[in-house]
Amino acid sequence: MEFGEFIKTPTVKNVCIKRPFTKAVTVSFCITGHHVIQSSRSENHEELWVSLCGTTFDKHWHISVPWRLFGSASSVHKENGRETCSMLNECKAYTHKHSSQNTLFIDDISLKYPFFYRAGFEPLEDGWQTFLPENEYTRFTDCSEEWRLSYVNKDYKVCASYPHAVIVPKSIDDETVIKASQFRQNGRFPVLSYYHRQTKAVMMRCSQPLTGMNNKRCKEDERMVNSVMGRGNKGYIIDTRSPSAAESAQNKGGGYEPEVYYPQWRRIHQSVDRRQAFHDSLIKLMESSLDNTSSMDKWLSKLESSNWLSHVKDILTCACTVAQCIDSEGASVLVHGSEGFDTTLQVISLVQLILDHDCRTINGFEALVEREWLQGGHPFADRCSKSAFAITKQRSESPIFLLFLDCVWQIWQQFPCSFEFNEEFLILLFEHTYSSQFGTFLCNNEKERKECKLSSRTVSLWTYLARPEVLQKYLNPMYDPNPRVIWPSVAPQSLVLWSGLYQRSIIDQSKQKEAWQEVSKIREYDKELRSKVTKLRRQLASLEREALGVGLILPSELGVDCIPE
Repeated sequence: MEFGEFIKTPTVKNVCIKRPFTKAVTVSFCITGHHVIQSSRSENHEELWVSLCGTTFDKHWHISVPWRLFGSASSVHKENGRETCSMLNECKAYTHKHSSQNTLFIDDISLKYPFFYRAGFEPLEDGWQTFLPENEYTRFTDCSEEWRLSYVNKDYKVCASYPHAVIVPKSIDDETVIKASQFRQNGRFPVLSYYHRQTKAVMMRCSQPLTGMNNKRCKEDERMVNSVMGRGNKGYIIDTRSPSAAESAQNKGGGYEPEVYYPQWRRIHQSVDRRQAFHDSLIKLMESSLDNTSSMDKWLSKLESSNWLSHVKDILTCACTVAQCIDSEGASVLVHGSEGFDTTLQVISLVQLILDHDCRTINGFEALVEREWLQGGHPFADRCSKSAFAITKQRSESPIFLLFLDCVWQIWQQFPCSFEFNEEFLILLFEHTYSSQFGTFLCNNEKERKECKLSSRTVSLWTYLARPEVLQKYLNPMYDPNPRVIWPSVAPQSLVLWSGLYQRSIIDQSKQKEAWQEVSKIREYDKELRSKVTKLRRQLASLEREALGVGLILPSELGVDCIPE
């Protein structure tokens, strides 16, 4: 039975709604199959549509949405009487019947809102086709003699979590790739992620090798990995696990590359916590972030005990290590952890953000997310299945992508003029991973998205963001293109709490937004003045040429910089 059919009291009038930093307002309260809609006839009050997916109802009649992190919890007061109680009791009854928590989830993906959403705008481009592997391969034209686009995974039988096309060494045939995939967990064989034009070094990613306790080897995998290295060159295998974690994985059938079979590669363990620790850390972070009653010492102690910023530091440190190997030493790098689609993707994405200025543009960052996260097989459906703030969690759930966005924000706030996008753009991406009218972040990999026919049945988030009037809201007014490598600091005093996201429900962000709007106006006014100056200089040069031509002035009467050519 669909949720919309279960609700017998779909609409209630005169409901008092209280939200952070706004006055209480009396609204009509409506629940549909996909949304809670709050509508008021008062002036200057917009309709509020809240997705039901992951919405929770507690005993105090608070409605908390999946992205409660940024402060959209509403308090529903019961003074208006029996109808509101009836509606919310029906919601709670439905959640009790279909879930162990007071939370609304739709198990059948085809019943989720993106399949019913119809865009109310004319699309300028199809976001589903914008970042196809074939299009992204053009970024690697400088190394096309050594690398090729392979369709060995066109039917997703070699690796279910990889896209239909991947970039592999040109000297390796598809048969070798297939055999190498059988030696890697979940079939995630080494593929090219990034080519550094300055040093001609490459960065690859994969999952752990299945060496096991018997130290198994795979000559096809060895050939594939070693083929990247030229004669006399050295490379690094960056393992995001600690040595003890790698040893433990080997006892369970996993493991690491023995240097005797990979002689040109040096293994470095750059430890990053596993995904299971991230969710517990986030819960503690939110408890401390939303605590406005504790003393300063106690609040700082709670923030430190969450270990969230420690996770941020570890990931950034690992990314900087990889970037230094590529940029400073000119060495190629292979990055992996265990499964290869969590911490591995965090690290390689941040490396590209540090080294490649194109990834700091809006289009480049969208391509990075599409290439490394969506096509790279990060299981968004599993990792973001409930709520980033859910107290109870499924084993597969973890805020991996949120942690990556936090790391991006840390770099952004250290280099505020080097990014084309603003903070709101990062928050937008976070919101849509948990609750969205678009199909971009549905499913776990490209294979599942094709099976669900998302490209024909849903709208892409990239289609929405391609519209100039929408894109304008997410442009950084201080952006000044910086082609150089940017090296973020991981010192304790450099890493700060992202209050614009985690504390939006207790800290009013309106003043900061007003300040950024003013900065934007100043920058636009500056552009206008510069344009006028350029125009006036051209007019002056033209008049001086005319004056010289008729003898009104002599060249000696002009300044050196003013003599027209």
